Amino acid sequence: MFAEFEFAYHNQYHKAFSDSESLAIAKKYWLSVLENYLPTQIVQAAKALIRSQEYLPSVAAILRACEQGTDLFGLPSAREAYLEACSAPSPKREHQWSHEAVYYAGKSAGWFLLANESESTTFPLFEYHYAKLCRLVMNGEQLDIEQPDALPDKIEVKLDKDETRARIARMKKDLGL
Repeated sequence: MFAEFEFAYHNQYHKAFSDSESLAIAKKYWLSVLENYLPTQIVQAAKALIRSQEYLPSVAAILRACEQGTDLFGLPSAREAYLEACSAPSPKREHQWSHEAVYYAGKSAGWFLLANESESTTFPLFEYHYAKLCRLVMNGEQLDIEQPDALPDKIEVKLDKDETRARIARMKKDLGL
């Protein structure tokens, strides 16, 4: 973060941290204030502030940016994610999700539950799973929605006549025909 600040705000940075002692003290202080945030979250917050501010950010500005956390990683709020998961059409896997974490949170909470239970029951469950996934994303993990392999157009293995008759007989017996 300090390296980003040095390149982005060169003159301001060197004026604020004019010697190595003041820089060391500042780094220790910032570390103590930001210790509850993930390193990737802090760096993303710093980059977001660099893009939007022309002056060296304060600790308070970095804290505010870190608290917005999910926005920095393209993640919707828990409420927006919940509404998206509840209203997504089937097949869920093929929906254009705002973020893959929304899909996996819905899958973990249970699509049937999301569609059939009240929000007071399902939102806390969804929010729990979504928060876990958001932490993974903020730690740099890539989530990809798995696409199943398509069924082949033709079945390449043919059964012999005896096996075919045996299977038909078994199906008739199972169906009571």
